[in-house]
Amino acid sequence: MKRIFILWIFTFLCFSRSIAQENPTIRINLGGYPSDMPKQALLLSDQKLRKPILVLKNSSGESIKEFQGDLHEQAWHPFSHYYSFDFSEVSTAGSYYLESKDGKIKSQTFQIGPYPAWQEDVVSFIRTQRCGFNPFTGEFCHQLDGLSFFGIRPDSTRIDATGGWHDAGDQLKYLITSSNTTARLLMAYQMDPDGYMDQVNARGLPGQNQIPDILDEAKWGLEWILKLHPSPNELYHQVADDRDHRGFKLPHEENADYGWGPNSFRPAYFATGEPQGLSQYKSQATGIANLAGRSAATLALGYEVFSQIEGYEVFAQSCLKSAHTLYEMGKKQEGYQQGNSFGAPYRYEENTWADDMEWAAAKLYKVTKKPEFLEDARRYGDLIAAWSWMERDSASHYEMYPYVNMGHYALWQVGNEEDKQKMVNYYEQNLEKIQARANQNPYGVGHLFIWCSNNLAAAVATQAMLYEEMTGSRKYRPLLQNHVNWLLGLNPWSSSMITEIPEKADTPVDVHMPFWKILNKSVKGSLVDGPLWSTIHQQMLGITPSKPDEYAHLQPLHIKYLDDWADYSTNEPTLDGSAELLLILKYLSLE
Repeated sequence: MKRIFILWIFTFLCFSRSIAQENPTIRINLGGYPSDMPKQALLLSDQKLRKPILVLKNSSGESIKEFQGDLHEQAWHPFSHYYSFDFSEVSTAGSYYLESKDGKIKSQTFQIGPYPAWQEDVVSFIRTQRCGFNPFTGEFCHQLDGLSFFGIRPDSTRIDATGGWHDAGDQLKYLITSSNTTARLLMAYQMDPDGYMDQVNARGLPGQNQIPDILDEAKWGLEWILKLHPSPNELYHQVADDRDHRGFKLPHEENADYGWGPNSFRPAYFATGEPQGLSQYKSQATGIANLAGRSAATLALGYEVFSQIEGYEVFAQSCLKSAHTLYEMGKKQEGYQQGNSFGAPYRYEENTWADDMEWAAAKLYKVTKKPEFLEDARRYGDLIAAWSWMERDSASHYEMYPYVNMGHYALWQVGNEEDKQKMVNYYEQNLEKIQARANQNPYGVGHLFIWCSNNLAAAVATQAMLYEEMTGSRKYRPLLQNHVNWLLGLNPWSSSMITEIPEKADTPVDVHMPFWKILNKSVKGSLVDGPLWSTIHQQMLGITPSKPDEYAHLQPLHIKYLDDWADYSTNEPTLDGSAELLLILKYLSLE
């Protein structure tokens, strides 16, 4: 008993020491701050400090200016006092750090200036998710995707659903997320057509092919959407299901058995607009307009981009033709289709659709100038209005997806002044809801801590960015930057939420990903799921941490984040979550 007591005392002292080493402590954006954006740091302490001052110093140790902290009324466990330091007035590019006047507390070094081209790393991560041929492993996989179910063809009819991307650490493929991922790639390219690298060919292997890598990846996504729409009245929305979840495996070593043996056929689910499921858990569905509309919008974007590139005109026309037929499918079956599960209650629970049809109608109007598309876009825009997860205090998994209403942005681009003002008002109503929540915590963030919360943080930043483009107003720049700050380390754990970004900082390492778990290889540029409300985290099925929590002394009571491969709910990189970063990272990298 004495030996146990001594061990307990030793453990307590070590734990106390870890807190002492972190207290007081400075939180910064580890990736730095663009020159013309707001700049904030936090000082966290377990006791009240008298007029705390931090000195901004350059890389040579020269003092630039002193800044006094403002005490926040709100505090998150385990620290009782939070002080914010605003140094937005400093805009000269360079390396800096913050230090207390007595030199006892010092931040990590950070940069002021444009962000590096991290969007290229995100594109590289998306490439590692390729199915069919995976350039990361150099192996072919899932060559028998898939067999049709619930469709107009007899069940188990072979269709070509090869290609696309694996969704996350698993190897399912969803039109729900892949359509949005493809669209983000195309939109990011349109932001700066001359600003992307060409280092890989169409297969994703080293070698130039005269189009940027971001378009190689977008074309990969477009081709898969076209495969899932093989005729004017057919649309498939998912390949495989959670029978996939049989431990970590490399894509070409598939061990899941869907009834035809491992590494064999996988089901391809037809979008019927009705509830689906082969076992206990059934999806909900009222139509297919979310999938048909979003896919049509994405294909219209594909036409916009590839019709301008010599040699891709025929491909562009095939995109436009399918965009039209998909849009008609959506009009005939307004409503939403959700993801399918087999043995667990988890699925993509998207339950909005008018935003996707608005997006498609606006894009089709842009390329055809047919007035009926503009009228449709207005009607769908009024149907969805300001409805968004941003209006809610909680939401289900992927409810009201995508997390930014791109239909409103697309209608703003092509509409008249009345349309433009209405779309601005919808965005502003959402952002005001986020701002109200952000005002209630020292980090200045207002997204929800539901599953894939980091996607929501990125979405807030993106919507604030688009609002600024639409209005010219910088009203939400602090909100934009605070959510970027959160993702890049100005958070309770002082850890970025993007693998290996920024370089030489604390970033997710022990991720829920087969390339890490099997090959011990980290892939740069992936956004992990992010922190969850503790009440949700403790109810997630099958999570048993594999090691002691390195952030145990920093965890707030109400949210949890673990850098542990066993925690699929907070530390799994996702395809569409990473794509959610593309627009904002590109924007922040521009001079």
